[in-house]
Amino acid sequence: MAEFENYLSPGRKGHLIGIGGVSMSSLAEVLAGMGLVITGSDMNEGANVESLRRKGIPVLIGHRAENITDDVEFVVRTAAVHDDNPEIAAAHEKGIPVFERTQAWGAISRDYANALCICGTHGKTTTTSMCTHIMMAADKDPTVMIGGTLPLLKAGHRVGHGNTIIMEACEYYNSFLSFYPTVAVILNVEADHLDFFKDLDDVKRSFHKFAQRVPEDGYVVANLDDPNTMDVVKDIKGRIITFGLNKDADVTAANIEFLGANSRFDILYKGKLFTDVTLHVPGIHNVKNALAATAACISLGVRPNAVKYGLAGFNGAGRRFEFKGKYNGADVYDDYAHHPGELKVLLDAVEQLNYKRTVLVFQPHTYSRTAALFGDFVEQLKRPDVVFLAEIFAAREKNTIGISSADLAKEVDGSIFCPTFDVIEDSLRAIAHPGDIVLTVGAGDVYKIGEMLVEEKK
Repeated sequence: MAEFENYLSPGRKGHLIGIGGVSMSSLAEVLAGMGLVITGSDMNEGANVESLRRKGIPVLIGHRAENITDDVEFVVRTAAVHDDNPEIAAAHEKGIPVFERTQAWGAISRDYANALCICGTHGKTTTTSMCTHIMMAADKDPTVMIGGTLPLLKAGHRVGHGNTIIMEACEYYNSFLSFYPTVAVILNVEADHLDFFKDLDDVKRSFHKFAQRVPEDGYVVANLDDPNTMDVVKDIKGRIITFGLNKDADVTAANIEFLGANSRFDILYKGKLFTDVTLHVPGIHNVKNALAATAACISLGVRPNAVKYGLAGFNGAGRRFEFKGKYNGADVYDDYAHHPGELKVLLDAVEQLNYKRTVLVFQPHTYSRTAALFGDFVEQLKRPDVVFLAEIFAAREKNTIGISSADLAKEVDGSIFCPTFDVIEDSLRAIAHPGDIVLTVGAGDVYKIGEMLVEEKK
């Protein structure tokens, strides 16, 4: 099969299937910015689709064979688009090469001297965003690909003219094994995406292969606090920089103070003060994300002041503890957490904020994850004062397991299963009061509930 690099020249025409996704819409804009002619298709209208059209990239709704016209020279698909897709079948029939999204990003990254790739079960988007803030503060003019919206960029991507690309790297379907990192950040390694991976050991093997892709003159940035991560990197031959709250880490924190949703701390590198930081996002997990971003940027020669001012300007990424507004005096936040580990650190952070009540609206993401991690979800869902459970967001799956959020509700005393968003919205109208925090949580469309309530008050 031809290499994607062969198509990275002005005038070549490509078609992107699932173009409305965060990474795919960013890819479309980057390729178009390089002078390629890009079209795409998606199953649904949406903000990304509208944005692409405004920028002159045609997007068709629905996947049909006729969308693959004879002048298309290559096709790029997301991991969720399989060979039975009619557009993939049409491309194969016409002899048009089909590439994975990450193959395209990987090919683009090879044009950069520095490819900073951030992976891990949790925290990828936040840490990638922090790295972006630091590298922008250092005037490195990076190209960026993030799996979410960063207010600094007003998008999930940026086309720069420096020699650095910063990329969020996802392990699902071994996608990140198409990347060519010169700096690989491993935030943490847990059992997830068990519809693809067999078990935790299989997940660890994938991360190990990713770390092996770093050249010997590159760096692997590893979380010393996480035994799974350290197991993954234990026989890596390249240079390793560790981060964490463990004082033996190369990059660690000292004198941590939490001030409401903010924190202040010193960053130490090799036991010596590197800089002091004020962070405007809550939770100890974000302190650790900041340490990871600092370690990565240190490996790229960034000076202390860029870390200090870059992190000071970071106020969060889209759908990562994002303040949506107020309803009946309650603060409404939205978060992307969809794994029990992510729920835990979110609720840990919220507990430090001293609200009278935590009202959680949780929408599980995929049937397979809900079933595989059922007990861990129950453990975390018992923590908030009030819990509403929306039905499971199917995403790419069909419910062959026969599981429902109602099954979670049976195990969490006092929780309320709501089959529709309308029921949740009515319940929130009745109970939300000053002193409450209302959290809409999940990787699906649960954010719409909070947005609707806030907009209704306006």
